[in-house]
Amino acid sequence: MEVLRVVTENYQHILALIFAVKQINQNAQMLPNVTLGFNIYDSHLNAKWTYHAAIQLISPNSKLLPNYKCIIQDNLFAIIEGLISDIIHRFPILMSLYKIPQFMYGSARVEAGDINLPSFYQMVPNGIYQYRGILHLLLHFNWKWIGFLVANGMNLDWFIQTLVPEFFKKGICFAFIELFSSSCYNANTGFFFNCVVAFYEIIMDNEVSVLVFNGDIRSMIFLRYLLNTDFKELFENPKGKVWILTVGMELKYFISKKTWDLQDFHGAISFAIHAKELKGFRQYIQDLKPSVVKEDGFIKDFWTQAFGCAFQDSDMGDEKENICSGEENLESLPEHVFPKRVTGHSYSIYNAVYAVAHALQAMYFSKSGRKFIMKQKERKNSVLWMMFHFMRSVSFNNSAGENIFFDQNRELIQELDIINWIITPNQSFTGVKVGKMDPQSPPEEAFTINEDVMIWHSWFNQTLPLSLCNAPCQPGSRKKRKEGKPFCCHDCITCPKGSISHHKDMADCVKCPDDYYANKDQNTCIPKIISFLSYEEPLGISLSTGAISFSLATFMILGIFLKYHNTPIVKANNRGLTYMLLISLVLCFLCALLFIGQPKKATCFLQQIAFGIVFTFAVSCVLAKTITVVLIFMATQPGSRLKKCVGSRLSCYVVLSCSFLQVSISLVWMATSPPFPDMDMHSVPEVIVLKCNDSSPVMFYCVLTYMGFLAIVSFTVAFFARKLPNSFNETKLITFSMLVFCSVWFTFVPTYLSAQGKYIVAVEIFCILSSSFGLLGCLFFPKCYIILLRPDLNKKQFLIRKQ
Repeated sequence: MEVLRVVTENYQHILALIFAVKQINQNAQMLPNVTLGFNIYDSHLNAKWTYHAAIQLISPNSKLLPNYKCIIQDNLFAIIEGLISDIIHRFPILMSLYKIPQFMYGSARVEAGDINLPSFYQMVPNGIYQYRGILHLLLHFNWKWIGFLVANGMNLDWFIQTLVPEFFKKGICFAFIELFSSSCYNANTGFFFNCVVAFYEIIMDNEVSVLVFNGDIRSMIFLRYLLNTDFKELFENPKGKVWILTVGMELKYFISKKTWDLQDFHGAISFAIHAKELKGFRQYIQDLKPSVVKEDGFIKDFWTQAFGCAFQDSDMGDEKENICSGEENLESLPEHVFPKRVTGHSYSIYNAVYAVAHALQAMYFSKSGRKFIMKQKERKNSVLWMMFHFMRSVSFNNSAGENIFFDQNRELIQELDIINWIITPNQSFTGVKVGKMDPQSPPEEAFTINEDVMIWHSWFNQTLPLSLCNAPCQPGSRKKRKEGKPFCCHDCITCPKGSISHHKDMADCVKCPDDYYANKDQNTCIPKIISFLSYEEPLGISLSTGAISFSLATFMILGIFLKYHNTPIVKANNRGLTYMLLISLVLCFLCALLFIGQPKKATCFLQQIAFGIVFTFAVSCVLAKTITVVLIFMATQPGSRLKKCVGSRLSCYVVLSCSFLQVSISLVWMATSPPFPDMDMHSVPEVIVLKCNDSSPVMFYCVLTYMGFLAIVSFTVAFFARKLPNSFNETKLITFSMLVFCSVWFTFVPTYLSAQGKYIVAVEIFCILSSSFGLLGCLFFPKCYIILLRPDLNKKQFLIRKQ
């Protein structure tokens, strides 16, 4: 007796079919006077065998004569089929010609209406829900870089045109999309080997960590060969993968092969048809014995392979080893050899049988249906087409308590289980439910998963696998797409100055508001501090102290000159001009205080006008002194007519005329574009600088230029008069003071332009104080030295020396 090779795990499918048929036949109220039966055909995972079985279904017994029927007792009411991908779109069309209802329990359709036949019913939820579940799974674990494998016969074009854009919208892209060609299955050994090596290079030698495989039973077997240990030796250190398998693929088809290495699928994730325990089914399995179930032609073959024994009446029984007693306990079998819990496919087969029974019941119990059936029996015609009307309205509660019904596309509305496949320490392969995808739930609740109980491939050391084209861009940088690569492959570019990115993988950097600045890592904006030269800070204290001290010193010098105003040295230096110059220097020192403190409208208005006019007045006084000295010397020459020009009127005229022009410039400036308080947000990155905006830089430099012009004229005149007789040697002091003054203000311009923030104000104050102090020191310190410390020199005979 030949032993039939069966997949022991699939035997539960047969038992589910038998169990459902027995329950219906034993229920007198279900289909009275009607007995259901069934035939089982093996497709051998081959289109030729599948069509051969189809011809047998529509032919008389033992003859292949389609469209000829001579036995009316055996009526074919439905076909329950689990087809491979090659014929899933063609076989239903053939059977629909004979109006035979078909119930598909294997692969999931991926698009509504792709098999638009009234006789075709899908016991698996539409594949679109499965892909939504896969999309949710990828997003949940942040897997953005995946590989996609599809078996020949699957609707790859529809996937690329419809689903790939949806994946792209969610930021997921594909390292590759590969089709498993059917030519590899039926090819000779050499071509098959080349197919395997080519796919291995694409799949296992790729950096992608997550692979989605949409296939069927046959492609699963090919994949098993692909990952066989013999082929692994061709490549060094293959990277571990996370396999995501669709409903049509079942790991059970090779997990019982003990010679195969299963480590590749340790931690794999699959979507499976939801199943619940059927009432009485577990007990039915426990009661199965070859001696009790005589009519089951598969049970002995199953028993032999599942328990590794042989019955005495078989050819193997003569060896007297491992004899099957028939009393072995099915509960002792590992779950991957024979599952005791109802699998998704068994559950679908059970529901399909009951769906047919309920449609028949509705048809037989309807008044019009009974009349029609009797007429058709008299004519020996089929009543199959009438079932379509009743199939559309089928809805019932199965023994597990679930409501079974079909939608408008003749598809079963049912949730999908998410299974995590693991290898246990005893090398058994088992699936653990870790989540679900429920199409009937609200979108935000449709997908659930418990990642805490998930097991990953050993290559990942039980850490969450990463599947990205490249490492995520950290906060402080942005993504820049790599040329010639998918959109999820990118370089990380540091954000430009003043911009930030506060999340990973940001497409663009965000510019900080004007009153904020980017921190060092450029991942957050920090409020800028407000800055101005205040009286509370050391620099402000130093400058204000200097200004007040110098002004007091000037007052002291003025007091000394007033006290000793009748002494020869005071008289010889033009007392009127001297007093005006000292008063103007006091104002020069004090005007520096206008630049310290928070800028206000009044202070901004007065700063530059006071500075320009007071300094011009001081320089005009120096120029007047210089001109007076020169004219006095020239007037003393014999025959000179300049005696009439020498006097206080000339000095006042020089001072007033020079100052008037500066006043005119300042008034035009204040009238057209006066300075105003302003906030500088940009010159110092981390600071908001409160300053006085000069409004018109041209006018500001006009003031400086004119003041510089007067200083240069004073310096030039004093320089040429430096060799006058010692009696008039003040020109040397004026020369030196103007040299200091010009040097300070010439260095002011580049320093002013290069300084930032409050230091711009500090530079201007320093120049005001230093140039003023230069005038004070050069012109008056020597005289004070004589007045206070050398009064013996403050006599007329020492001042008048003849040549």
